[in-house]
Amino acid sequence: MRISCAAYSFREALTKREMSLSDFIRLCAELGLDGVELTGYYFPDTTRATLNALKRECFRYGLAVSGTATRNHFTHPDADFRKAQVEHVKQWVDIAVALGAPMLRIFADQGIPQGYSETQAYEWSRACIEQVLPYAEAQGVVLALETHWGLTADAERTLRFVRDLKSDYFGILLDGANTRENHYEMIEKLAPYAVSVHAKTHSRNTRDEFFELDYERIFRILRAANFKGYVAIEYEYTEPALPAVSRFAKKLLVLRDRLR
Repeated sequence: MRISCAAYSFREALTKREMSLSDFIRLCAELGLDGVELTGYYFPDTTRATLNALKRECFRYGLAVSGTATRNHFTHPDADFRKAQVEHVKQWVDIAVALGAPMLRIFADQGIPQGYSETQAYEWSRACIEQVLPYAEAQGVVLALETHWGLTADAERTLRFVRDLKSDYFGILLDGANTRENHYEMIEKLAPYAVSVHAKTHSRNTRDEFFELDYERIFRILRAANFKGYVAIEYEYTEPALPAVSRFAKKLLVLRDRLR
């Protein structure tokens, strides 16, 4: 396994322009990480010059671009809107290629629209991903569907996509914190299909109480599933990001090396 960090971990500083993506890349190198996940929300623009500069910075610091990520809405009731979203994700496939990112994180939905069934929402989402997949495959980019509430709120819902979208260029971005129950069971069921993993320090239970996740247990589950990819820190807890991410990164690196 390799340890990286998602730029989303520093969303507040990046949004306020107190940190640039170049600053983020340098920090990840200082923390001894293996890579960076360049979340698309924080790009100043997506011109080729900007993408080339980010890729050069990663190369300079010896970091892999473990992936990039976009926001998409595949369950909007309007067919023309969904069509535009398909084209948007294709554009991000091109951005992933320019960055040298092997993986693009996507969402199944932005919520099930009021007045429509989950079955209908699933069909819309699956159809949109099916339209993107041939393009992603032709460009050599894996579409990684994040477990992220709604249509991917649990293992059973997420596995529908795995069963219906049979492609070497489709897999799961496994975030075991994005559920309210059976966290480790969900990770165990989905680990065989994971192409990337997000690591949060904490999750919540059904009583909406925070608890710290057990990463020794999680890493053992991932090893048993023969997962060899990137585990990207995605920090969301209450402590300021810089000290928390620094401490968490050290913990994951030590744990990874100990369990080898």
